[in-house]
Amino acid sequence: MPPQELWGSFFNPEGVLDALDCRELAGDVMEFGCGYGTFTIAAAQRSAGMVYALDIDPLMVAATTDHATSAGVKNVVAERRDFIADGCGRPDASISYTMLFNILHLEEPVALLREAHRVLQPSGIAGVMHWNRDRRTPRGPPMQIRPSPQECIQWAEEAGFQSAELRDLPGCPWHWGLVLLKQP
Repeated sequence: MPPQELWGSFFNPEGVLDALDCRELAGDVMEFGCGYGTFTIAAAQRSAGMVYALDIDPLMVAATTDHATSAGVKNVVAERRDFIADGCGRPDASISYTMLFNILHLEEPVALLREAHRVLQPSGIAGVMHWNRDRRTPRGPPMQIRPSPQECIQWAEEAGFQSAELRDLPGCPWHWGLVLLKQP
């Protein structure tokens, strides 16, 4: 990860969450790969429930916890967890919204999408964001492993999502977004 200030300059968290239908949530949120908590805090401010922010890197979990404390939000649970190997640890159909931001380049994207689908309530939403396949992007994974929106839509269908809608992300010229819907 680049320094937190540089990382944060690549995104407009509020604009991304608005574009990906993360607004005024009554239930809990699951964030797969929270990093510095860039989106965690904005999601916590939009949710009446808890935000479960997971990352395999203990430094990122600590950064997210510190960020939540500094922001004064009390509905964030940051946890070190290998959710690829062990799942996210939440019960079936217990989450209103999942965030899969800059993470579907991992080795088993369909398995991760299945886990997101499993924990989502009926009519729940998964927000997906990823880096464009553009060499001019200032960061991101290697080009050969960056998924396209079409690949992610196919994976989402394999994982059981009912629909997928491509979205523009304001203030994020290096990224694209998807809204995935679980069947009611």
